[in-house]
Amino acid sequence: MSQLRHQTTTPLPRAIGRRGALLGGAAVLTTVLAARPLGASAAAPASGATPRSRRAAYDFLDARFDQYGSGSALRVPRSYAGGFFTTPTFDFVSSFAYDDALVVMAWLARGTREDVQRATVLGDTLLYAQAHDPIGDGRTRASYQPDSFTPPTGNLDIGSPAAYTGNQAWVGMAFAHLYAATHQRRFLDGALREGTWIQANAFDGARAPFGYTGGRNGDDQPITYKATEHNIDTGAFFTMLARLSGDQVWRARAQVAFSFVAAMQDPSDGHLWTGTDPDGTTINRYPIPEDVQVWAYLATLDQRYSSSVTWVLENLSAHDAGIDGVSFSNTDTSKVWLEGTGQTALALAVRDHRGDRQLSRSLLGNIAEAQATAVNGDGRGIPAASSDGLDTGFGDLYYASLHTGATAWYLLAAQGWNPFRL
Repeated sequence: MSQLRHQTTTPLPRAIGRRGALLGGAAVLTTVLAARPLGASAAAPASGATPRSRRAAYDFLDARFDQYGSGSALRVPRSYAGGFFTTPTFDFVSSFAYDDALVVMAWLARGTREDVQRATVLGDTLLYAQAHDPIGDGRTRASYQPDSFTPPTGNLDIGSPAAYTGNQAWVGMAFAHLYAATHQRRFLDGALREGTWIQANAFDGARAPFGYTGGRNGDDQPITYKATEHNIDTGAFFTMLARLSGDQVWRARAQVAFSFVAAMQDPSDGHLWTGTDPDGTTINRYPIPEDVQVWAYLATLDQRYSSSVTWVLENLSAHDAGIDGVSFSNTDTSKVWLEGTGQTALALAVRDHRGDRQLSRSLLGNIAEAQATAVNGDGRGIPAASSDGLDTGFGDLYYASLHTGATAWYLLAAQGWNPFRL
């Protein structure tokens, strides 16, 4: 499910996990945004993501990437820093592959020469991890340890060894975008290896609705549930592979993944369920996360999922610490999930119904406000949550610690760059 993007073997006390009318939802959240002033910086939300704010966010990603190396040295950036994850006796430095993929895409979205160089080095690092994995079947892992990840002659330090389907697809999409930007064949080869791994290890054509299961856990055992999120990721990734490789078998496989997503849409209000139970068939109805609602639209641009974007606005709006946005799931809407707020801002900009662009700018402005005022902030990075203790509903919490993934989503949304599409 959603939380499995970030699940870790590090023993943390419930630490981070990973995961009406169409205008009605926009009206609801717009009213909330207008009714809750942000003190001295009340005008910030209307300005959206300013050039200064965007530059600061890129500076944050650059600094995170250079923390454990520089130049062409292969390396990965830590995902979280500050607050809960950085204390006098504890420093959690894991680098999650999902976040790394987003960082690659954020650099490619701006696309300066230096950005592309950095994206290429991080892409080459993920290729190295894929090529030197101890199992060696094309997989990448959920996370790596950047402080002791020292290729090419040193250690490949795996943090969380699980190989989740969604993570494979995100790394594959990063490779696909890198190939499209650089025309370097090694990135397409790496993407094809990721896609082949997903097909070999996650395809379920026996238990309806057909689609792709969760992949392999840390003990290399099959994960038998099917997650809506993973199938969105897989469908988008396989669509890219079909276009870049010219092999249309990938398009047929993408259609299987997207057919599962369609089967998870509730006809009553258009929202998407999380996926299935481990039996691969029974729908898992709680919790209902934000990401699959907007990702389904971004990945397909299918108007059937416009209602799922609206569902987020109507059901997951949140206000906390002077920030308005959306939360992770319907379990807890007491705090703002900044990553998901960026995702929603992008989906609104892409959907572009009446009022969507204004609301998107307001959400981006609120993220910029969090960038400037976060309790553990540095004025550059975006925190994962508006304050500590956001309950995902999947047994994990998010904290107000600076996060490369949230920062990357902010930059993608600010530039209207859809990571699910080439």
